[in-house]
Amino acid sequence: MALAESAKGEQRGRGAGRVRSKAIRGHGARQQRKGKMSGPDSMRWHDRAAPADLPDFAAPQFTLHMSELTHFDAQGQAHMVDVSAKADTLRVAVAEGRIRMAASTLALVAEGRAGKGDVLGVARIAAIQGAKRTSDLIPLCHPLPLTKVAVSFTLEDAPPAVRCEVSAQTVGPTGVEMEALTAVQVGLLTVYDMLKAADRGMLITDVGLLRKEGGRSGTWVRGGDVPTAA
Repeated sequence: MALAESAKGEQRGRGAGRVRSKAIRGHGARQQRKGKMSGPDSMRWHDRAAPADLPDFAAPQFTLHMSELTHFDAQGQAHMVDVSAKADTLRVAVAEGRIRMAASTLALVAEGRAGKGDVLGVARIAAIQGAKRTSDLIPLCHPLPLTKVAVSFTLEDAPPAVRCEVSAQTVGPTGVEMEALTAVQVGLLTVYDMLKAADRGMLITDVGLLRKEGGRSGTWVRGGDVPTAA
């Protein structure tokens, strides 16, 4: 009987301790909201220093000022950039990407045996259409009067893949990089759609800009030096 009473007493003590702990935490939070606390405990959670044991990728790798991002105004709000004061110049952008697949799937493309028909022919039209519809897909892109879109596909054996390259061109106040990149990805997505019945493990990869020409920043080439002013 004495043991039972002792156990009950211990349970009541632990319960009271938990209630006191909650009360203390609640009081601290109320005091902080009222502005009555000072020192480290008054810091908001996003003002606290990151724990020392966080992985390296958690630390910022560079400082980027808002003024360097042209799609944000002085108040940090997203907007479509005003390009009315910029001169019309010839703009060219070239982008590429790949879709990797099983060797047997690549053979279907090479031999024209895909069940849906001409894989690369359909993907070429899709890529051109994607370039034309870029401003409908990417919110802050300007609608551009494209003067040329050229699409080419290459079959690669090691590893098995279809490579897509797109060259987009316009004469205007802003570049066509997004049109070239969008066209590549729409073209590769169409390849996936045409072949997914045979190979659902296909992987779209290596999408990137190869070259851009025109405009105030001049020419940029992947793997080259800094852009050269035109």
